[in-house]
Amino acid sequence: MWGSRKVWLIVASLGLTGLNSAVAQDAAPAPVPTTAEEQVDLNVIVPGDPSAAPAQDQVINVPTVEPVTDAVPVPAIKPPPPAKPKKKAPPQFPGPKTLPPTGPYRPLFFDNDFSYLKDPDHEIVFGEDWKAVPYCLWDQTFTLSAGGELRNRYMNEDNRLRPGGPIHTDNQLIRWRNYLDLQAGDTFRFYVESLHADSFGAEAPVQPIDVNRWDLQNYFMDVNLFEDDLGKHTIRYGRQELLLGRQRLVSPLDWANTRRNFEGFRYMLKGADFKLDVFAVNPVNSATGYQPVAKYDNQFDQANHSVDFIGTYFTYTGVKNTILDSYWMYQNTRDDVANRPDGSRHTMGSRVSHLIPVVDICGEECRVWDFDTEGAFQFGQDNTQEVFAGFYTAIAGHTWKQAPWSPRVSGLFYYGSGDRSPTDARNNTFNVMYPLGHAYWGISDNLSGQNLLDYALQLDVKPTKKTAITAAYHWFDLASDGDRAYNVAGAPVGTPGNGRDLGQALDLYGYYAFNPNFDVQAGYSWFWYGTFIDNTTPRGDASQFYLQTSFRY
Repeated sequence: MWGSRKVWLIVASLGLTGLNSAVAQDAAPAPVPTTAEEQVDLNVIVPGDPSAAPAQDQVINVPTVEPVTDAVPVPAIKPPPPAKPKKKAPPQFPGPKTLPPTGPYRPLFFDNDFSYLKDPDHEIVFGEDWKAVPYCLWDQTFTLSAGGELRNRYMNEDNRLRPGGPIHTDNQLIRWRNYLDLQAGDTFRFYVESLHADSFGAEAPVQPIDVNRWDLQNYFMDVNLFEDDLGKHTIRYGRQELLLGRQRLVSPLDWANTRRNFEGFRYMLKGADFKLDVFAVNPVNSATGYQPVAKYDNQFDQANHSVDFIGTYFTYTGVKNTILDSYWMYQNTRDDVANRPDGSRHTMGSRVSHLIPVVDICGEECRVWDFDTEGAFQFGQDNTQEVFAGFYTAIAGHTWKQAPWSPRVSGLFYYGSGDRSPTDARNNTFNVMYPLGHAYWGISDNLSGQNLLDYALQLDVKPTKKTAITAAYHWFDLASDGDRAYNVAGAPVGTPGNGRDLGQALDLYGYYAFNPNFDVQAGYSWFWYGTFIDNTTPRGDASQFYLQTSFRY
């Protein structure tokens, strides 16, 4: 019996050894004890053979079952990183004037955006090979961009309210801009832009906005100071163009052959849904109205330090489909400049723009209402008179997005105050400063927004993706019959007390955009003068035609 028991033990031992080998080869290993209670000594104690003397228990070591160690571990699958929230773009409102789409090219060339180059499948735009070209110098990564614009416009006009009297003239206007933009990472930037503006064949006197030969339009440096919870803080110094809000008061005036520019400091704070601009500058070229054309015709422009232009401009886009602007601007003039206020003026105002999309039963946007309203109050001193003036304007429009040609119908109202009496101690004529008047008071450029009432209806259509056509009709009156009319350059026209009817105007214009680089624009305008012009500066009705080509690179 003991012999059979020994055989059983030997078989059991061999069986366990074979089991251990089999388990090591099995894809699904046997469970391994993991708790203190389960970790029992697997040494088997068997009673000794009774035939042996003295009889005693014998201990037979049985191999333990080891856990499988050669199994390939399965790597843990990391969840994908959370997608970065898309940068919220401000709502797209109709611009002041119907203009062709220009892709990455912006109204200010130093704001051009070629970030789309990071997409390998992007649509190619001519000139993009010269943008954001990287290179390394002094262990610092730089990017260099180059580009510009060549523009030609043919003008033919009759009887405008301009210096030189009621005449007929036609001429060619040529403008050439070139820029270099050097950036060192995200900390430093140097930008320079040249401009050559010339006029050929004009019978009328040269205008301040027509000629500025071989000059520097922009040259400035940016330093990004730091970035915190509020946003990115940047300071800029040098010669620069300014474009604020809807360009009713401060605009580079792209319609002009010579774009306006200034020189000085600018502090910019840009957050997630707001931006703040603080500036202290002096006007530079003749397009600002404070320099004669001939003064710097054959030399580089110089800033006019007798005129200070200081201000803050705040824009908030945190409310859906809404833009809120508020601003304060101060201008101090120490020289007596023709057709410009003399003294110091504060301008405080605000603007609200709002879109109301309308969806159909399928939830798609089919129509859009757009509203834009702005007003400002002006106070200070002009010579010995106290300034008390202001302006207010409102635009309401409606676009049928799914209808053929996507028509938009809009109405405009504008009021710019005029002087009530030339003999009292108050000046009530609003100073429009540096506006884009061409977009608001008729493309014939007969009037400025001083002492002006303007009622207008406008129709915009887009027959194709590359084409748009605009028709606008204006009714003009003097805001005050105690003041005169003012032409687009700010020069007074006529004498008070001759009625208030300035006339009516019809504008027809449009564009064809071949691509973001090249477009053709054309327009025709009629101005039928009213009793005020007939009584004070009689002339035949005015008209104007233009044909313009623009090539950007």
